Amino acid sequence: MRSRGTCIRQGDVFYMNFSSYQELINKGLKTYLPAGEAYAHRVRQAMEYSLLGGGKRIRPLLCLLACEAVGGNKREALPAACALEYIHTYSLIHDDLPEMDNDDFRRGRWSCHKKFDEPTALLAGDALLTEAFTLLSAKQVMKKVPSPIRLAVIQEIASAAGIRGMIVGQEADLAAEKKKVSSDFLRFIHTRKTAAVIRASLVSGGLIGGAGAAELKGLRQFGEKIGLAFQIKDDVLNVEGNPRLMGKKTGTDQKKAKATYPLLMGLEPSKLLGRELISGAEKALKIFGQKAEPLKQVGDYIFSRDR
Repeated sequence: MRSRGTCIRQGDVFYMNFSSYQELINKGLKTYLPAGEAYAHRVRQAMEYSLLGGGKRIRPLLCLLACEAVGGNKREALPAACALEYIHTYSLIHDDLPEMDNDDFRRGRWSCHKKFDEPTALLAGDALLTEAFTLLSAKQVMKKVPSPIRLAVIQEIASAAGIRGMIVGQEADLAAEKKKVSSDFLRFIHTRKTAAVIRASLVSGGLIGGAGAAELKGLRQFGEKIGLAFQIKDDVLNVEGNPRLMGKKTGTDQKKAKATYPLLMGLEPSKLLGRELISGAEKALKIFGQKAEPLKQVGDYIFSRDR
């Protein structure tokens, strides 16, 4: 049941609606994560610490919901969904390192490099990234997904996570610190740094579910818009969020003079833009009819969340 508005203050509505999906995802994350080797355990422990330490599982959830929206079986998309969470977790581990954002806390706990050490955190992130593609390419795991579709999914996700997507977005984000940037440059940062992997999550689920060209176009447009709205909301929460709820410090963007929408255009205009993006995202799903309702609920939550 759609609960527009109530999730503005109640994240538990979102979790209640999608708890069965999150349970499936969490089980998959544990199942697919390889065991430690005989003489190497610390990196494996750091991987598990970061991967299973909470999180909303937005990217894998979008992958599963997109698969269902086009008539597919969500269980066939589960390995890809878990691979996307591996990649997301790797990016958070590296983001928190002193060389990047230098954050001591993540989800109310020590960041990976504070719990372990910087070299271990670096290796854990690298291991999660590479393990994601081991999982995506494993025929025995993705056995019900035809090889051409597996290759298309791998290309979609790799492009979004690499120099065409998240990596170049992170580079631009670092380059923009302590500088006045244009709205075009800021949009470039956010669409690559955050929206690219969110878009790939939806497109991957659609591909596995057998989506046609028009359906993939709708999923891609939806992902681009909610991905940008997601990052705008993160920027807003960094200004006015509750550190206790978020599990990390606020106000860090201003201290580091990072390029954000609240800094560029103000807090209220940023919120307005975010709401406009969510509205536009929902229109992109018109082709799916009622099957799009779960995706719309996630879109609603993305800009109404408090953490």
